Parts: sequence; structure tokens; C-alpha cells
Amino acid sequence: MNVLLLTHAFNSLSQRLYVELTDLGHTVTVEYDINDSVSREAVELHSPDLIVAPFLKRAIPEDIWSRHRCLVVHPGPMGDRGPSALDWAVSEGARTWGVTVLEANGEMDGGDVWAAPTFPLRDAAKASIYRNEVTAAAVQGVLAAVAGIEAGKDPTPPDPALTRERPVMRQADRAIDWQADDTATVLRKIRAADGFPGLRDSSLGRDLSLFDVHPEDKYAGAPGTLIGKRGTTICRATIDGAVWIGHLRDWNADPSIKLPATMVLGAEADTLPELPDHDGETMREIFYEERGAVGYLHFPFYNGAMGTEQCQRLLAAYREAREKPTKIIVLMGGPDFWSNGIHLNLIEAADSPADESWRNINAIDDIAREIITTETHLTVAALQGNAGAGGVFLALAADRVVARSGVILNPHYKGMGNLYGSEYWTYLLPRRAGRANAEIITQARLPMGTLEARELGLIDDHFGLDVPGFVAGVDEVAAELATVADNLLADKRRRRAADEAEKPLEQYRAEELERMKLNFYGFDPSYHVARYNFVLKVPKSRTPATIAHHRTKSQLEQAS
Repeated sequence: MNVLLLTHAFNSLSQRLYVELTDLGHTVTVEYDINDSVSREAVELHSPDLIVAPFLKRAIPEDIWSRHRCLVVHPGPMGDRGPSALDWAVSEGARTWGVTVLEANGEMDGGDVWAAPTFPLRDAAKASIYRNEVTAAAVQGVLAAVAGIEAGKDPTPPDPALTRERPVMRQADRAIDWQADDTATVLRKIRAADGFPGLRDSSLGRDLSLFDVHPEDKYAGAPGTLIGKRGTTICRATIDGAVWIGHLRDWNADPSIKLPATMVLGAEADTLPELPDHDGETMREIFYEERGAVGYLHFPFYNGAMGTEQCQRLLAAYREAREKPTKIIVLMGGPDFWSNGIHLNLIEAADSPADESWRNINAIDDIAREIITTETHLTVAALQGNAGAGGVFLALAADRVVARSGVILNPHYKGMGNLYGSEYWTYLLPRRAGRANAEIITQARLPMGTLEARELGLIDDHFGLDVPGFVAGVDEVAAELATVADNLLADKRRRRAADEAEKPLEQYRAEELERMKLNFYGFDPSYHVARYNFVLKVPKSRTPATIAHHRTKSQLEQAS
């Protein structure tokens, strides 16, 4: 079918649906829901058999849904209605949740139902649940709906007995009472607002939004007080324990963007004691564990962003892992993201974004080089979650790359103002995928699923439909590699020596960084403009031509 994705933004769910529908042979194009006239124009240009709305913030115009079949993805179970569905579920501690795929009509979230898969609701941030369980259920529901449409089936009318109208969740509904709320309540409230809109809190004397919260079961203090820090994360006491808060947004700052907590608090955070790590429930941004001959290095950085200092700490942790008497090092990233490359928010907040961009890209390059030149261990990049830009190419530094089935990769830089990119990608990508495939991968600027990534040689394998299943599969892969590590390491050393003799790694890096220096310091401000728009969430004025195929097709027809 000709499918039009009508969406507020090309977010993780929209990208996954784009990939899944394309893999099934449908012709898929995307239009941002900027205004009614733009949506109408997209419909006219594409003549869709089906419109799928995975992420909207307003109703589809009647003159569209009355003439075209429109499927709306609602992140709540059958009967749930309202724009804050997942917020309420997380805040109230629901144990089971779901996604409803319904046909648009004149009643918001009130159309006939095509599918309504359900799932257990984890104790996790709303954004994490959305990226994982909601996305998986939405894909299941949309594909079931598409199959039903193709088979000539009819949807199910809504059951009035199940209807539950829920209002927009306001900041007043989210407010924390630090003198009365226990740790579990504080966690649910902050998680229900993560990553949008954030929970606003003024109890520290500043207008702050709170993000990235984790439980703490050892340290405690007077309720509401700051009792310590660990790296850039602050620990705040509750009535029965404490929570870690990783990121804040100061609404009176310029620019007002989400940043590491100690950076936002400034001098106030400087006086806090450093609280050591421990084995209980706590916040760990980088941690290591061993199972037999395999070491696992975890780095669940918030939103997959890797700032200069984070890269330096990860490099130190990797070097320490390399000193262990193991044979395999598995680079686990985090359960939501493996890595998305350099930290654009920190760069935007720097006194000199160009200088911080330069420091950041060199810091991540240092990690890539260390992984590439490791001769004592075989390395595995295990992509539990999505990866983008430099994060994808950093993964290629490992000897093996495996990914959880269904993760989305964005192996390109150009969408960020024609950024050239580094992480030794000009060496790693052709070596792994071949030059022809490398050209396809870098020029397409499209999200890539694991099926295509494997076909193009970007990854070695994919498996596991959820994080626990994937981690179990990684254990098997790593254990098997450990049995043949000695022979493979000998081959690796010979191959690396031959590659170095042909062209030194430092030459690849120097050439890449010379191009990036133009991005950072050159006359073309595209990177700085794109970064500013991304970080400040400036609304899109048009859909990128790379995904709006109906518009590029129309332009080609007009030109001919």
C-alpha cells in the first residue's frame, strides 16, 4: 500500500514504523503535522491508501479522515482517552498498560478499534517505556491493523463501558511534597514527566524541571535536602530514603535547556560531598561486571549523549577492563540507547560551542582508537537500544557488533547541519560493509532497522525481542567467542598490522577532523544552526526531503 505517516515529529516510534512498514514492501512517506494545509497537500501529493498517525498533538482534519482511512496510535489500553495517557499510568503505578490502534473519526481517541495489545508496565521512566514497550506494542498493533485491512476485515466499535476520559496532566498534578512523599512516589512523579515535559519544582529556591531519577537505598537525610553528589548527579533525601536526580532544567537560565544536575546548580553543588558507589539500589553511570571469561562494561548515559568528561571516564573504565584476566569485553551501552555520539546540549551550553565540539569529538575518538587497537581482548558492541550518528560508528570499532531485534540505527551525520563525522568511520565502515554499502549507508540519511543493517554489513547479527532476551543472547555469543578467542586474536593482530601499514589510523583521524574543523569553525554555520534548533526544540517548518518522498517525487515530475 501507499502509506503516509502523519506525525508531529519523526520520533523513535515513527522511525520504527517507517522501517517495519517499508520492510513489508509498503511505499512509506512522512509528513510533519505542521498545519492543516500542509497535511492536505501531502495527502494530495501521495494519494495514500492508508494514513498512519503514530504521534500527533492535535486532531486530524475531518476532510482528511472522512475521505481516507486514518489509523491513530494511542499510547493507552482500549477505552483510555486523553493526551496524557502514559503520564497517568506511570504516575499512578499501573501494573498493566497497552496501546490502541483506532480509526480516526470526529471523536478524539473514540474511533473503531483495529488492535489493542497490552503489556506489563515496568517501574521506569515514561520515555523508556515509550521507546520500548509502547513502541513494540504499537508496531504489533499497526501491523495487525494493516493485515486486517488487506484481508478485508472490519474494526471493532469502542465499548462504552471501557471508556475512561483523562485530562491533560498539569504540573499541579505532578507536584512533589518533599515532606510527605515517599521514595516510590517521588520516583513515579518524576518518571511520569521524563523526558517531556519534566517535573517543575521550586523547593530549592529555583524554578527547575527534574529529569533522570534513580532510587537510592543507602544514603538518607532530612526530607527534601541535598545530601550529596556522584559525578554530575545529585542525591536528594525523601521521607524514607533518597533519590538521585541526573538532569535539571533551569527555566531562568539562558539558554534554558536540560543539563547535568551539578552543572545547573553550580556553586551549590560544589559544597556537596561525593557519595561512593555501593552494591544496592543506586545511580551508576558507568559500571563493570564479569561472568567467567567475559567482562561487561555498561554506560547507560542519559539519552545516549556522551559529553567530553563522560568519554574520558568511559575511556578510563575501558582501560581498566582491559587489565582484567578476561578474554572478551562486551560494550553494553544502556538499555534505551547504546550511544548517540557527542553531547549536543553540553556543547550548546558551552562558552564556545565550537571549542567544546572539538573537545568532545576528540574525546570520543580517543575511545574509538582504544577499542580498535585492543590486542589483548576480543570486543563486542552489544546494542540493547537505539544508536545514532557517532554512536553507530563507535560501535563499529568493536570486533563484533550485535543488536537487539527492532532497535533503530541512524548511521549518518548530515542531518545535523551536514556534519562530516569522525570516530574513524572512514576506516571502520568500508572495512566492515564494503565501499558500495558504505556509500548507501552514509548518504541515505534514513533510519535503519536491524534486518537492513545486517544485510548491508553494518552489524553481524540481531536477536532478542526485549532487553532481557537480548542480554541472554549476548551472554551466549560472548561465551562462544571466549572458547576461540586466542586464534581470533592472532588473526586480529595480523589484520590490524596490515591495515596500519597501508594507512595509519592517525591519518584517518586527521582527515576526518580536518573536515569537522570546517563544520565547527568554518564559514558555513549549518551545524551550529541545526544544533541550536535541535537542542532548543525549535518547531519544524517543513518535513526533510529525505523522508518526504511524496514531495521529492512531485518535484522530479515537475522538473521533467
